[in-house]
Amino acid sequence: MSLSVVEEKINAGEPLNFNDAKTVLESNNLIKIGEIARRVKFKKSSNKVYFVLNKHINYTNICVSKCKFCAFYRNGDEKDAYIMSVDEIVDEIAKVPKGIKEVHIVGGLHPTKDFSYYIDMIKAIRENFPDIDIKAFTAVEIDYFSKISTMSYSEVLKSLKDAGLNSMPGGGAEVFSQRVREKLYPNKIPYEKWSEVHKIAHSYGIPTNATLLFGHIETDDEIINHLLKLRNLQDESKGFLCFIPLSFHPDNTPLGLTIKKVDAVRELKILALSRLVLNNFPHIKAYWVMLSPKIGQIGLHFGADDIDGTIDVERITHAAGAKSPLGMAKDNMIHLIKNAGFVPIERDALYNELEIFQ
Repeated sequence: MSLSVVEEKINAGEPLNFNDAKTVLESNNLIKIGEIARRVKFKKSSNKVYFVLNKHINYTNICVSKCKFCAFYRNGDEKDAYIMSVDEIVDEIAKVPKGIKEVHIVGGLHPTKDFSYYIDMIKAIRENFPDIDIKAFTAVEIDYFSKISTMSYSEVLKSLKDAGLNSMPGGGAEVFSQRVREKLYPNKIPYEKWSEVHKIAHSYGIPTNATLLFGHIETDDEIINHLLKLRNLQDESKGFLCFIPLSFHPDNTPLGLTIKKVDAVRELKILALSRLVLNNFPHIKAYWVMLSPKIGQIGLHFGADDIDGTIDVERITHAAGAKSPLGMAKDNMIHLIKNAGFVPIERDALYNELEIFQ
């Protein structure tokens, strides 16, 4: 099959099937792939590219999951192991210049903290920063909260929403392959539980994101199946805002001795494939922290219409050797998007447009 068949389907508004996606991944015509994905992006969001003024909080690096691809986690007895108090989290957010619209919160699965710690965290942020959207906790964290509290997913999510939670990130998905899960992250929840958490969140009016971690031991077929599962899930629950393909950083992980970071061609191809397959996802993000600002900028021509945000300090990817800046100034973000030929749109966590920079 050639890309022309894929292009015909896209032009006709037909969803791509497994073989179509395989054709895209096996093609060496990167420019054509980007052209098709860019066309889809323009149909969905014209020449707009979104960014948000946000702050990342990684509240602890102590984690019981011990995933083999993770350079961030600690057992708890290391010198650099940490857990932030609720007051420290509030103080950390207060240090950021005024104007941030979103706080993005993820962390390790801490062995001793009660569920009340997480409720208190959300409540304190909501009380001290009433105008900031709180995007917090992956499905893996929600599952863990359920275990430590003996509450159902529904009860956990309702409690967090009542405390002030607005939306959820899409982490913890990695790649929905039982084979890869058993080898790299056997203690993490499988697709069935990940999807259940997101479906319940959507039913409560909590929109979420979704992710893919690629560039480790996954196969092309596993990537495609991952995307098709997400598309089917979106058809069912309609609560996903954005999809983010995440390029694996192997440094300082057990995989670092045998795996090298994928190149830009692969990153751009996966980004474009995501836009082509996930026709029911409103937004695709070129996450500059993992791609680098320059590749993220090019990714805007491969189907992405979002480049994330200013972030301030990001710890998880940088623990794995990311060479991107810890954060990016608003002016730099606007410059990056404009120089790529697009119109920067400042958004909030729910993609409400706040300011247009012509």
